[in-house]
Amino acid sequence: MTRNDVDVLIVGSGPIGSTFARTISDLAPTLRILMVEGGPQITDPPGRHVKTLSDPAQLDQAQIASQGANSNKYEMRTPTANTAAEGGRPPVVARPGTYLLGGEEVEFTDDGMPAAAMSTNVGGMGAHWTCACPTLGDGERPDVLPRAEFDALFADAWRLLQVTQSAFESTSFGGAIRASLAQTLGDILPEGRGVQAMPLAVSVRDGNRYWTGTDIILDSIAERGHFELRAETLLLRVLHEDGNARGARLRDRRTGEEYEVSARVVVIAADSFRTPQLLFASGVRPPALGRYLNDHPQAIGLARVRDEMIPPEVRAHRVPGQLDGLSGVNWIPYSRDEFPYHVQVMQLDASPVPLDGLDEPVPGSLVGIGIFGCKELQADDRVAFDEHDLDADGLPVPRIHYTLTAADRATLEGMVRTIDKLAAGLGGLVAGRPPVILPSGSSLHYMGTTRMGATDDGTSVCDTNSAVWGTRNLYVGGNGVIPTPTAGNPTAASVALAIRSARHIVTELASRGSDTATAEHPALSDCR
Repeated sequence: MTRNDVDVLIVGSGPIGSTFARTISDLAPTLRILMVEGGPQITDPPGRHVKTLSDPAQLDQAQIASQGANSNKYEMRTPTANTAAEGGRPPVVARPGTYLLGGEEVEFTDDGMPAAAMSTNVGGMGAHWTCACPTLGDGERPDVLPRAEFDALFADAWRLLQVTQSAFESTSFGGAIRASLAQTLGDILPEGRGVQAMPLAVSVRDGNRYWTGTDIILDSIAERGHFELRAETLLLRVLHEDGNARGARLRDRRTGEEYEVSARVVVIAADSFRTPQLLFASGVRPPALGRYLNDHPQAIGLARVRDEMIPPEVRAHRVPGQLDGLSGVNWIPYSRDEFPYHVQVMQLDASPVPLDGLDEPVPGSLVGIGIFGCKELQADDRVAFDEHDLDADGLPVPRIHYTLTAADRATLEGMVRTIDKLAAGLGGLVAGRPPVILPSGSSLHYMGTTRMGATDDGTSVCDTNSAVWGTRNLYVGGNGVIPTPTAGNPTAASVALAIRSARHIVTELASRGSDTATAEHPALSDCR
């Protein structure tokens, strides 16, 4: 397309930005959509999930290219030390494909968010995520939308992400793992929220698993001729006047050239730190901007499965570079009143948290237990900015203020007890490895900084269509929009909210009419 006057400018190429692009293009194929991404293209096709790369050297290259200025290959480390008996806490180190806001190594602290991390690449976190898409329970769903409407949007998100619960249905002993978990918990779980396979954004092709990246979300919209993705292109600020967004000033990071793009609608779907950063840099500063920062309290444990649970056919060596179908990824859903945690129990080579230095005598005999809880929301938990504190790109530096409340610490204590209980049912914790409370930020699920609200009362940044209060034609997307505390992985919920917003944008543009491409589209009463 290569033009600088468009109908919709989307900032950020991750799952949420890609959802906006795909939904808008499907509904109105002639709308001109420009997507800009500050990072490089790391895969072909653009946005491919790195788990689909079978060449280890290609995987390393893609991950390192996503780490901003940090060109180090991270060593696989386990955050095992949370007691003084182990000689103090080790520094926090980012996972491969991400980089810490605080630098390459950050001190492990109780308050603050030492593990806060980002990726900068085409596809964003969609190139690195676990692809877990659990349904949300009571108390987790956005409370500003009717439940039936949100559930319908969530189902649409599942379809777009190609979510399935059968990606590991042929696992050798996944059923045995689930049966053990269910027996341990007894009958406390409500109907429909029992132990089950984790819903994953994965398609199974000829027996192989293809993990959903933004290549899957975008599909073939580039072939329609009205969509362009510009990598290594940085948004400097949104251009607006008289309360109307009209475009943006961009910088080509390869050449240093700065230029302006005019747009009828601007969507910022960077992430929960950079979306408020870009709004602040643009002078768009609702009172709640950056506030209500929310991350899951998280703990992990490692269990050694009882020998009798392991079928004879899996007693063989793994194939290097492949994710074998052994026990798979299993799930205990969050239930606010009965079981207020979200639990993932997965075979070791599927775990997103590196667990190094371990002897796994039989493939699948070690399983990771990851448990998440809900954070108590506080307005003072925030990412803050200062006009005079700028980074190398001239953008305000994100400074995080974050504390755990007494309720949060009680949640963490309950999570550790739950890991002990679940592990005992499976066969016991690995000797010398007690459950570990991870530093805040470890989940990579940052929410709330551009939260959605029903009214412009100073406690939200956008309305229920994700339109920013006080600036027309400007929308936000991503986990930052979620206004409620959640324990489950938030990506599918954010995709659901982005679908709703994208449908609204098409309706708005069509209803206005103009001499541009959107004049071909009558007002849409139902964009579904």
